[in-house]
Amino acid sequence: MAYKILLVDDDPIFREALMTILRKRGFLCDQAGDGKEALSKMETRMPDVVISDIDMPRMGGLDLMKEVRDKAPEVFFIIVTAYASMETAIEALRLGAFDYIIKPFKFESLILKLNKLIDHKELLLENARLRHEIHQQYDFKHIVGQSPAMMRLLTLIRRISDSDSHLFIVGKQGTGKELIARTIHYHSPRKNSPFLSLNCNAYPEDKIEKELFGYEEKGGYVYPGLFRQADTGTLYLDDITDLPLSAQLKLLRVVEQKEILPDGASVPVRVNVRIMAATNRDPRKEIENAHFREDLYFRLNVIHIPVPTLSERKEDIPLLIDFFIRKLNQSMGKNILGMTREAQEILKNYTWRGEVRELENIVERAMIFSRKNLLDVSDLPESLTQKPRIEDQNIPPGLSLDEATKKFQYIYIRNMLDRFKGHKGKTARELKISEPTLYRKLQEGVDEREEKS
Repeated sequence: MAYKILLVDDDPIFREALMTILRKRGFLCDQAGDGKEALSKMETRMPDVVISDIDMPRMGGLDLMKEVRDKAPEVFFIIVTAYASMETAIEALRLGAFDYIIKPFKFESLILKLNKLIDHKELLLENARLRHEIHQQYDFKHIVGQSPAMMRLLTLIRRISDSDSHLFIVGKQGTGKELIARTIHYHSPRKNSPFLSLNCNAYPEDKIEKELFGYEEKGGYVYPGLFRQADTGTLYLDDITDLPLSAQLKLLRVVEQKEILPDGASVPVRVNVRIMAATNRDPRKEIENAHFREDLYFRLNVIHIPVPTLSERKEDIPLLIDFFIRKLNQSMGKNILGMTREAQEILKNYTWRGEVRELENIVERAMIFSRKNLLDVSDLPESLTQKPRIEDQNIPPGLSLDEATKKFQYIYIRNMLDRFKGHKGKTARELKISEPTLYRKLQEGVDEREEKS
């Protein structure tokens, strides 16, 4: 891309010399003798960069910049002055000039400043393009569904898109809580500010507070923490009911006082962050079990967003399948046209423990293995198309009902432990039993296996 440059100077010899050099470097150049002539030329052809002298007849460089900055803020200025006065240069920068240069100067110095300006402008354009893509990615159309439950959800999030209040999203794992949070953020007044996320059970208890609120070391090193990084934007806290109680107390203070105190710091720091909290648990039960602070819940639950499960919106499954096929066709370079009604019926009647995320994975897997333009039952995993046998669950026939129940309990508990990566406290909470009960049932299963062997 050849950048268009307008040279504005009342010295024609200087203009011609500079234009010759710039054209040799590949720039498209035009010239004007003062600010008035420059404005006239800009009515028909807007430049990318204006290189303007300050002191000229009729209209000088600073007045020209004032005229242009409101009408065309995308035009960048480099101000040229013959006066070695820092006050003039500072005034130019204050009014919005990208840079300044003092006469007399070497043309190479100006070329360096131009190249720096172009890099800066291209970075701005790239950021604008990425922001546009992100906004497109989190448009309301990406929240798929026409069921009554989804219509209520879409109505709610559209209604609150202009709000700046904290909110609490409740839904099972895989239902799309973060997608909803991001969609609300990118339709809110904070859309041009950061959206940062943290999974509250992804960090050890001794590190999560530093990750959230930052810390300062004696040697001068400062880690800002997510709150400072998300300043003026949004912080999404997933699995917030797993946040340690000590961190919950500090979070409550942030919500109430809008300031943080980093670890090792003596002076609090003001922050302006919208919090979107999410959990896959019932927050009321977590409060009753003393796992979550009620006062923090009330502070964050200004807007409550319940996310329906797939079992509550089974009529949306065909729509989701079509959406995922169109999306994956682009990323995988495929041309899958759809899925047969028989295969769709199997997916509609399946119990989706992994919710929408699991459905997307199943569609992606089917598209990888399919050699046809229409996905069929044969493209689905056998676990969906074949009825499980008792042998598949390692429960042999011939057991009494009590023995089979104990066997199933042990298998189910082991599966839940795998799901929570061996964390017995989280497993017990999910199963709604105490940890001692969990240990006892696991030991019973081990003892029974040893007796059989």
